[in-house]
Amino acid sequence: MKTSWRSASLVVSAVAVLALTTACGQETTPPASSQNVGATAAAGDYGTAGTGLGTGAESGTADAGAAGAGAQATAAGELSVSTNAELGKVLTDSAGLTLYRFDKDTAEPPKTNCEGDCATTWPPVPADDVSAGAGVDKSQLGEVTRPDGTKQLTIGGWPAYRYAKDVNAGDTKGQGVGGTWYALAPDGKKATLADLPGLSTREDPELGEIVVDKNGMTVYRFMKDEAWPEPVSACTDACLEKWPVVAPVANDDTKGVQKKGLMSFTRPDGAKQQTVNCWPIYTFAGDKAPGDTNGQGVGGTWYAVAPDGKPIGAPDKE
Repeated sequence: MKTSWRSASLVVSAVAVLALTTACGQETTPPASSQNVGATAAAGDYGTAGTGLGTGAESGTADAGAAGAGAQATAAGELSVSTNAELGKVLTDSAGLTLYRFDKDTAEPPKTNCEGDCATTWPPVPADDVSAGAGVDKSQLGEVTRPDGTKQLTIGGWPAYRYAKDVNAGDTKGQGVGGTWYALAPDGKKATLADLPGLSTREDPELGEIVVDKNGMTVYRFMKDEAWPEPVSACTDACLEKWPVVAPVANDDTKGVQKKGLMSFTRPDGAKQQTVNCWPIYTFAGDKAPGDTNGQGVGGTWYAVAPDGKPIGAPDKE
């Protein structure tokens, strides 16, 4: 019996939909009427950044009165390397204060994009009177001329800063602020424990086994997102400043995370985002260090992710 082109087309379409549904199905059957998943989430849904982020999640702008005297633009002296239990090897100045880098800066060529209030919260480290102590490669040290004409220290090309809220030696309160500020490793890279996969799991004392990214930061799901028939993120615009997306991760660069539905998708702005069991995943700007779970339950819509992609502690609505 001959099959008409229309019948054949319907069969192919049905198979395609079935395949996609199998790969990216929801935990339960989707409701007959659903929300406009492409809409931007309301402000109350993605919450506010955690304590210590100040008034700006992106630049980490803090009240000037909260600035620690040790964090001001004083000479760094002899740089040294300290070992942090959560971040690994961290670069510090002669007073033991942590040095940071800003994701919106560039290293090739070196350029700073932190001025005004940002530079008050994140005082640039002067390039003069700097020397390399034990564990610091002198060849990694350099300088960049700031817009005001002053010289700022660079590490591996990255402009170096202190954080106003770091008062004591060893403080790392600036780690992860706004999803753009990170402690400096001796080679200019972001300080992080070595050999962490792109996605893995850890045992949280309150939440149980949760998914973390390559920096050990907790990964979250947004309850307004969709996974069926394909991943769709409802977190856009200002929401993304507080909930940065997790970039794509190779399947073989994971440990302890369910492989089924482990994929990436293209967002409307063209960026790629990772999923776990087809659900878009994010980190939280309010989590300042590995182990933080400040995003858990924010707005009643954000929850840590279990190894199988389910939201931990979320109301049973799926």
